[in-house]
Amino acid sequence: MKTLVELRSEDQADRSAWIAAIAADRSRETFALLFDHFAPRVKGYLLKLGAQPELAEELVQETLLTVWRKAAYFDPSRASASTWIFTIARNLRIDALRRERHPEDLIDEPQLAPAEDVRPDDALSAIERERRLRLALQTLPRQQAEVVELSFFRDRAHAEISQDLGVPLGTVKSRLRLAMVRLRAQLEELL
Repeated sequence: MKTLVELRSEDQADRSAWIAAIAADRSRETFALLFDHFAPRVKGYLLKLGAQPELAEELVQETLLTVWRKAAYFDPSRASASTWIFTIARNLRIDALRRERHPEDLIDEPQLAPAEDVRPDDALSAIERERRLRLALQTLPRQQAEVVELSFFRDRAHAEISQDLGVPLGTVKSRLRLAMVRLRAQLEELL
């Protein structure tokens, strides 16, 4: 992997090496370099698309956060870094426009719905289901439990888990499948 000095001095228009460095070792220094380069450019682009300055600022943050989270998915053979980043920004702008123009669509958003009153017996049942699930998770082999936790409790993509654990993607999927079969058998009465 290239050093930060080498990355900074590169004279390449698409900055693909920066994203590769972020994907490979979660380099905060390289991300800061990418952020400094792209943030003003993305903001200008969003302003040109008609976003208000405050929204443009938010979308820049969201765009670059998406780059940080999804750097492992970047494929330089399909697009340059700048094309990929500006496409993310454009898609986020489109999503923001949809929310602005159709606020009634947000009515069905689960996060915005008021919390329903929970009956005591339902709450007790939920606590019991959670207890059984935790016990069942403890019976899994360590490697399977680790994959389940990363996938479901930390919301990590399979490719990210593969990278984090240093195992092939197929191994991650196989461990997850085996864990789910085992959990399903143990928890059948709960479903």
